Amino acid sequence: MTAPTHTAAQRHPLMRPTVYLSAVALPLFAACSDAPAPEIRVTPVPVTVADATSSDSTALVTATGSFGSRDEIPLGFKIGGIATRVLVDEGATVQRGQVLAMLDLREIDAAVNKAQVAVDKAERDQQRVQRLAADSVATLAQAQDAMSALEAARADLASARVNREYAIITAPEAGVVLQRLVTPGSNVAPGTPVLMLGGSRRGRVLRAGLPDRDALRVHVGDPAMVRFEALPGKSFTGKVVLVGRSADPRTGTYAVEVAVQNADGLPSGLVGQMSVTIRGKQSASLLPVDALLEADRDSATVYTVQSGRTPTAALTAAPLRIRVTGIEGDRAAISGLPANARVITRGAAYVTPGAPIRIITTATLDSMVPSRTIAATPTLAARNGGHTP
Repeated sequence: MTAPTHTAAQRHPLMRPTVYLSAVALPLFAACSDAPAPEIRVTPVPVTVADATSSDSTALVTATGSFGSRDEIPLGFKIGGIATRVLVDEGATVQRGQVLAMLDLREIDAAVNKAQVAVDKAERDQQRVQRLAADSVATLAQAQDAMSALEAARADLASARVNREYAIITAPEAGVVLQRLVTPGSNVAPGTPVLMLGGSRRGRVLRAGLPDRDALRVHVGDPAMVRFEALPGKSFTGKVVLVGRSADPRTGTYAVEVAVQNADGLPSGLVGQMSVTIRGKQSASLLPVDALLEADRDSATVYTVQSGRTPTAALTAAPLRIRVTGIEGDRAAISGLPANARVITRGAAYVTPGAPIRIITTATLDSMVPSRTIAATPTLAARNGGHTP
């Protein structure tokens, strides 16, 4: 019996519906390709802008520090002993050469007298040997030994006199006593600080620590403005007088000192903030901080207004990466912005690259708080073929 013969279509019946569907779908696809695509309208985002013009680079470096004399001198005795007199208190104004404290001098004077006696004896011995050597009774070696003994005795006397001199503390320069660390009757070891003197010869400064990126931008002579938390509303002018060349091993910051003018009457230890003005050759602009987006260390993104190719074309937003060189209040000093660029301020967080924008005033923007929700509805409807879900 002969087996029935089956075609490929009969063996695989699923292939035939596929062919039929493809034949029906081709005209439909052709008809769709001829129809115009639906037009999607995007509502412009209302924004405000700030005009930025190129200028000389003026950046601010700010830091918080402590106020005090530039020279803070710890005063102590060279040798140990009993402090019998401490003649000044904290806050006292002193003049150069003024006696501030002294040790019990009885033992020290005795050492000076002993050294003086030794010098007198050595001088007599040297003169006697010298006469004997002239008569050929003493040898040349004996004469040389006598001279060496005299010189040694004189050196001991000079040392004793130095110790006595530094057993009395005198002010090395005019200034103010910052601390009194020893009271009369105390047994003081050699070199122990007794008083802390704030010298006035080199003025008074605000000391602070700067990170490396700011320390490299600050230079001696840069102008600065200093404000103190204890004196709100009052500011002092000054200039940078020192920038450290090595970092503090504990904090990793570099020391900077700003000499403060007309601040002699202020007490040491006040907490203040310095604002150092940095001038360079690169262009910089001041912008409101709300124009900065995606900030990362000293860089951020701003959106600038991009004009269309034709007068009737819509304005769009263009992102630009810039460098932030300083912050002053609610404004940021930046560099890398083209001249005459217009930067989007309010509304910058709601735009995207290439998005159409509409420039309005700040007052109008304040009255359009719900406008973002309303504007999203036509766009969503356009994306759904004119039907709002």
